Amino acid sequence: MTPEQITQLFTRADGTYLCARWGRPIVPVVFGVEEETLKILKGAIEATVGMAGHKMAETDTELGANLMIFFCRAWDDLLGVPNLEKLLDGLPDLVSRLNGSSANQYRTFRFDKDGAINSCVVVLRMDGDLAKQPAADIALAQAAQMLLTWGDGAFAEQSPLANAGETTVLRPDIGALIRAAYDPVLPACDRDASHSYRLFARMSQ
Repeated sequence: MTPEQITQLFTRADGTYLCARWGRPIVPVVFGVEEETLKILKGAIEATVGMAGHKMAETDTELGANLMIFFCRAWDDLLGVPNLEKLLDGLPDLVSRLNGSSANQYRTFRFDKDGAINSCVVVLRMDGDLAKQPAADIALAQAAQMLLTWGDGAFAEQSPLANAGETTVLRPDIGALIRAAYDPVLPACDRDASHSYRLFARMSQ
């Protein structure tokens, strides 16, 4: 992976660069799945967070849980979730936009005063494409995508996952990039595209 490719992974639709990581331990809570799937999700999150060198916790002193994952069958289902408008600003307008798109997932972050991630909300609409995927694959892909502020089209053409025989794993280059971004020497948030060269240097070590 080249510095230019890394830059593209963290470039937003408006052309700005943003690479931010979590600044506090991650506390996940999942809604809309059965117990077996819940265990798979939390296991994938725990493994990916550990790979990054970051931490998880039982509770967040400020928010209780800071990573909230919702599964739904239709975007309109979100309008019936109690208090969700407190997590997703402008919820009715958001649902309207999602209904007008082909998206099957939505992800939004909030940040602390230093620009580090302090919470994340993920919503997955289980359409035909997602419903066909094994729960473990969905869990691993989502775990990777919530660890950093990837650009809008980061995985539009290539998944963060790869096949290793009969097993699905995180792509080695994406894993190395996540670990590099969590290097404590680097800032928790950087908006300068030259940051990609620092990530590249650490991936090469």
